[in-house]
Amino acid sequence: MLVFPNAKLNLGLYITSQRPDGFRNLESVFVPLPWADALEVLPAPAGADTALTLTGLPIPSDPATNLCVRAYELLQADFDLPPVQLHLHKVVPIGAGLGGGSADAAFALRALNEQFTLNLSAETLESYARRLGSDCAFFIRNKPVFAYEKGDVFEPVSLDLTGMACLVVYPGLHISTAEAYSRVQPRNPRHDLRTALSQPLNTWRDTVSNDFEDALTPFYPVLANIKQQLYDAGAVYASLSGSGSAVYGLFPGLELPPQLELPTEYQVWRGRL
Repeated sequence: MLVFPNAKLNLGLYITSQRPDGFRNLESVFVPLPWADALEVLPAPAGADTALTLTGLPIPSDPATNLCVRAYELLQADFDLPPVQLHLHKVVPIGAGLGGGSADAAFALRALNEQFTLNLSAETLESYARRLGSDCAFFIRNKPVFAYEKGDVFEPVSLDLTGMACLVVYPGLHISTAEAYSRVQPRNPRHDLRTALSQPLNTWRDTVSNDFEDALTPFYPVLANIKQQLYDAGAVYASLSGSGSAVYGLFPGLELPPQLELPTEYQVWRGRL
């Protein structure tokens, strides 16, 4: 079975309070981004154990602890699954705030559910996904949502960006989640996110923001430089995604965004949402 775990974008991201469990409460709107990895799930050869092979972008961790393997182990513990051979071709950059690793884990759950006819509901798959990471559950249904608490509780959102042209720039800068959160102080949002996103797109620049952007830009000025380039190129809205360091721009009209003059080490995705 071959699946294509896609990334996500954050439309607004507010860190609102500290939780007793050490996490932070947040508010954000998640939308799917069609920048995708490829994940293959096959039966393991006779006598072989479950294993993961990797190609594409390097992943700096032991494959045995990869979220795809952990997703298999969660289901195997409850359903006694036979060994599988997993292969992940990594395309979505790591440490970019695009949720690529979380998507891989969620799509592994979905693929295993289908491969072995487990008939697990979306709600049940989400409960497994939450055990793997705060935003993993989003990728089970993979539809725009208003996310809150740890980013793992969702409400429907009336927002349709289908067909909107988008350009995402990853400057090759890995910002760890721990570092990003250490630089942000919880606060009440300056604007109600759902109300702000219900307004015309050309108003978002003044009302929809990402708390990580203000916290990280003084230390990583390249983020502000990319954002300004996107606005200069005609973006109607531009922002950091997640805890960074990918910056995206939304462009109106029928044409795809223009190519930007960027260093060759940057990774760029341009297309439609």
